[in-house]
Amino acid sequence: MKHYTKEDIIRIANEEDVEFIRLQFSDIFGQLKNVAVTRSQLDKVLNNEVMIDGSSIEGFTRIHESDQYLRPDLDTFAVLPWMPAERKTARLICDVYNPDGTPFIGDPRYILKRTLKRAEALGYSFNVGPELEFFLFETDESGAPTTRTADAAGYFDMAPIDRGGSVRREICLMLEEMGFEIEASHHEVAAGQHEIDFRYEEALRAADNIMTFKMAVKTIAQMHGMHATFMPKPVFGINGSGMHTNMSLFRDGKNLFYDADGEKQLSKEAYCFIAGILEHVRGMAAITNPLVNSYKRLVPGYEAPCYLAWSASNRSALIRIPAARGNATRVELRCPDPACNPYLSIALCLAAGLDGIERGLVPPAEITENIFAMTEDERKAHGIDSLPGNLKEAIACMKEDALMRETLDEHVYKRYIAGKEREWDEYRTRVTDWELQKYMIVY
Repeated sequence: MKHYTKEDIIRIANEEDVEFIRLQFSDIFGQLKNVAVTRSQLDKVLNNEVMIDGSSIEGFTRIHESDQYLRPDLDTFAVLPWMPAERKTARLICDVYNPDGTPFIGDPRYILKRTLKRAEALGYSFNVGPELEFFLFETDESGAPTTRTADAAGYFDMAPIDRGGSVRREICLMLEEMGFEIEASHHEVAAGQHEIDFRYEEALRAADNIMTFKMAVKTIAQMHGMHATFMPKPVFGINGSGMHTNMSLFRDGKNLFYDADGEKQLSKEAYCFIAGILEHVRGMAAITNPLVNSYKRLVPGYEAPCYLAWSASNRSALIRIPAARGNATRVELRCPDPACNPYLSIALCLAAGLDGIERGLVPPAEITENIFAMTEDERKAHGIDSLPGNLKEAIACMKEDALMRETLDEHVYKRYIAGKEREWDEYRTRVTDWELQKYMIVY
């Protein structure tokens, strides 16, 4: 990522004919928000003087303490390439601050930055490489999304049966204009399902990139008359969409997960990190898999890992260690889905891994067999537990894990749980199409 000064941004805005600047930030549930200003306000932006009403943002502040300020991260400055070429629009990702100049504790980006500082105090830097899947659906005559794809393609298939190839191509090109390094783009297993992989980054930049990626995918799909969704399980009977999260700890430029002489060339820190994730992954689930719909993906039979195990090769395990070694050694957590708030999800992954290292936790034995093919008794014999079965169970697990409260702090912790309990209550009392089809005539 490039590094910018205030003078750089003013110069580029003038040279590129930038007329609008979007100041972006996230609510606690990972929804991207923004305030747009014109170039005449750029000095005010760069001097941290743009104010928002925090009481209008989910999980932020109460109405009697609503004034908050946006402080842009100058290195996130980018011109949005899909916007009109004349009088262009740029964006800056912002941190949220209180009027007294202190960071706002309900800002998800601050939660991640605070967790990264804890790792930095231990001498670690944390890199993350996300793999986001999404669906492209047709829209109806009014522009509303459907679940039709007109796509018969499968894993790695090409045009003409891959109907989304041209959209993926444009997404890749426009993201590269914004500074992304795109590593791969391909059709996924399900009809209409796609994946675009971009290079790993330091954790904060990786979370910023996830937010930018989702915005770009949805916007560019809409320009093509299609609807992109990161909903984890939009269609019954086919694979859902995940966000496999690859993680590595570095110290002095060296990957701490790699040990040429260790078992499977993994270090003690790697094994402790794995154990920490397994210790806390049930408590993290309401963050990594935040929707009622998330748990319809996490079922056997659709390649989504739902059993607590690790392996150096077995893709039915929750944690996989990809084959690359040296500085490319990494731990891949396979349960998160792209509906999550990446700032909170990555913060909890790091906190759980650090807890494993600090406590010297030891993971259970590697599982090399296909866990999906095991019976319940066989899984019990191997000591394999499972993720929560629904959002209600996930919330209960979150409440039982003290590390969740410690990492998120009281403000986000309480408001997040309250919001998700409302969501679950709304879901459980709603009459669904399935119920109408199943019971209306019979009873």
